Amino acid sequence: MRWWNQFPSGLRNVTRLRLLASIGAGGVIFMTPLIFHAIDFSASQVGSGLAVSALIGTAVRLLSGSLLDRGLRCSWPVRATTLLAVLADLTLFRADTYGGYLLGQLLLGTAAGLYWPAIELAVPLSCGSVPSGRGYALVRSADALGIGLGALLGTVAALVGQLRLVYGVEALCMTAVLILISLHPLEDSRARPGKDSTRPTEREAGSSGLRWLGPLLPVLAVSVIATGILALQQSALPLDLVKGGLQRPGLSESQSGGLIALQLSLLVVLQWPVGRWLSDRSVMFGLSVSVAGFSVGSVLLALSSLSEHGLHFVLAALMPMALAQAAFLPTATEAVIEETPPGHRGLAMALFSQCFAISAMAAPLIGGALLDRQGHGLLLWLLTAAACLLMLPVVRSIQPRFTDSSGALEETVDGVTGNPGFLGD
Repeated sequence: MRWWNQFPSGLRNVTRLRLLASIGAGGVIFMTPLIFHAIDFSASQVGSGLAVSALIGTAVRLLSGSLLDRGLRCSWPVRATTLLAVLADLTLFRADTYGGYLLGQLLLGTAAGLYWPAIELAVPLSCGSVPSGRGYALVRSADALGIGLGALLGTVAALVGQLRLVYGVEALCMTAVLILISLHPLEDSRARPGKDSTRPTEREAGSSGLRWLGPLLPVLAVSVIATGILALQQSALPLDLVKGGLQRPGLSESQSGGLIALQLSLLVVLQWPVGRWLSDRSVMFGLSVSVAGFSVGSVLLALSSLSEHGLHFVLAALMPMALAQAAFLPTATEAVIEETPPGHRGLAMALFSQCFAISAMAAPLIGGALLDRQGHGLLLWLLTAAACLLMLPVVRSIQPRFTDSSGALEETVDGVTGNPGFLGD
């Protein structure tokens, strides 16, 4: 409790809400492909539903981010998310046709589009004197713990033959989030629209238009690749494990869920120490660690398809994949903060969240098509490893422009205060 109480009350509130939301999402994310695969949906059908969810989330994220930049309090999108998520859970719990599955995914995509820009922007607004990098390490640890617990509950549901119980768990969690956020709204220290304090300063006025977007593009490019791998872990990897490889035998649904739960357990253990360690280092270093870890893990997954004992390669891939995810999630979010002026951070968070949406739309379609055509994941994981290697030069181009500590804003170039130059203020 002493460790927990060192953080501001607002940040603790954000962390509790994200923990609850992640518990519900953990089972739904990783078990939905198995649920509908078990009723004879093809990998392409499962992937197309996830892609539709991501497509609607793309539009909603931009709307949410734009409204946040116009002064919408962060609590309101989260409240709307809880209602939509519960409705989606009820729909998916009863769905036994492709149409019902698509409707549930549309509702989930809308809920996610509202949720992520608001809950991410709430972190620096709630940090007080704590650096935002450490705040993101804390909330990402809560995300990892929640998703791990949710996946574990999903594995238990698979063992007892009641996979769809994960939708009931998420409905309960989102109801709890709605109650808590109604009692304790998210802190939002931004001045309200219409007041003199909202008039742009000379520095912020210089970052009008889209000039602020240029330096953010490398972060977004890396994020698309990294989140694409995360999407494949949620959609293609469980199906790859069940189908088997060229030589690797297939696993049962419960065994596949158990391996996913094991990886998430590693993420829970690694997220805080890795995030805390990287919060004192440059975002370029943290993203380099992440890209390298994803590349190594993807190569090991590809090799697993070529051996009768391929399960050993899968187990070996879990550690670099978990390390890569633990490095990516807080570091990339902090990189968005460091590259964006305050007046555009709502939309910047929406664009960052769009990386998850784009990946969730494209990666399951590509992964599902490759699995259906080849019957194994060898080519899929080799392609992801190659994509990671191509991102290493992009990572090296990322340099911070803004630091946000204790609510203060400071422009930086290569870590030194000064004029950011081209595409800057």
